[in-house]
Amino acid sequence: MLFLKKQVIDALRTVEDPDLKQDLVTLGMIQDLGVNQKQVTFTLVLTTPACPLQEILKKACIEAIYAKVAADLEITIQLDTQVTSTRTHDPVLPQVKNIIAIASGKGGVGKSTVAVNVAVALAKCGAQVGLLDADIFGPSIPTMLGCEQEKPQVMHQAGKNYLVPLEKHGIKLLSMGLLAPADEAMVWRGPMASKALRQLLGDTFWGVLDYLLIDLPPGTSDIHLTLVQAVPVTGAVIVTTPQKIALVDATKALEMFQKQGIDVPILGVVENMAYFTAPELPNSKYYLFGQEGGKEFAAQHKLPFLGQIPLVQRIREGGDAGIPVVLQENAGAFDNIAAALAQQVAIRNARLAPTQTVERTR
Repeated sequence: MLFLKKQVIDALRTVEDPDLKQDLVTLGMIQDLGVNQKQVTFTLVLTTPACPLQEILKKACIEAIYAKVAADLEITIQLDTQVTSTRTHDPVLPQVKNIIAIASGKGGVGKSTVAVNVAVALAKCGAQVGLLDADIFGPSIPTMLGCEQEKPQVMHQAGKNYLVPLEKHGIKLLSMGLLAPADEAMVWRGPMASKALRQLLGDTFWGVLDYLLIDLPPGTSDIHLTLVQAVPVTGAVIVTTPQKIALVDATKALEMFQKQGIDVPILGVVENMAYFTAPELPNSKYYLFGQEGGKEFAAQHKLPFLGQIPLVQRIREGGDAGIPVVLQENAGAFDNIAAALAQQVAIRNARLAPTQTVERTR
């Protein structure tokens, strides 16, 4: 029986993860292997929720065992997900596997809409997800998630008080908009806003998370620098619209994360408002802001292109109503982008060293 089990393992060593470029056994993706004369059972552990390759990998495993062991074996494969991480020894957020900055160089490109819908899409797939609205001066996520009137609770643990994030649509969330009156302007200097962000990160009981998405304010500011000084960031996503003026500013956001000493990997580019589709003409596309500017931007800078989001009325309606459009049927664009992002996180964690926090200087 041991010989048969070794044959099965050797067969599975011939199956390679197309993204990570290693075989499934070496990657530790084959677990709980059981073998007898008639049956093979094991768990295929995926590195991303809703892995787009899961059926391909299952089929490849079955074919490898039939070809190299025996064609009459009964094969049962269970699926599980264990999101990977390179974030270790982080005293601020020790239980968060991946911190993802959602950024844009320019305001009004739909960055918060992307952050909200991608976070909810990841949670739909079974991931543990948090969303922090780091736009201290113009928080919009409470409106988009329909919780403007709710307030986070406070818990006491280990001699310290912590904010407890709200939970909406399967994600944990926190925003300055939940802590201050909605109609009150935050007239703060940069150091005060930076201190607020540090408190939202370190004085909040986030618990165990696969992904914590940070919705940053537009541009490159004290908030961005404070984030990379406070915690190791797994990677950043750049959100842009197709037109030239947005792409010029997206380049500045990109260069900030790639700046020597910051060195935050770019996980990909999202092109929002890529085209307009009228409800009565769902198959027609009108390129109001230019065509494929974000896709070309990604190609120019050799970055992963996570996908396009059309300009459609129900996305705006969902944001205004506090019910993200990704919860509706046929919201495939955000689902696909979430899957692509999770895939890029897994690739980044397999190939790149951990991100370091940026040293604070006076």
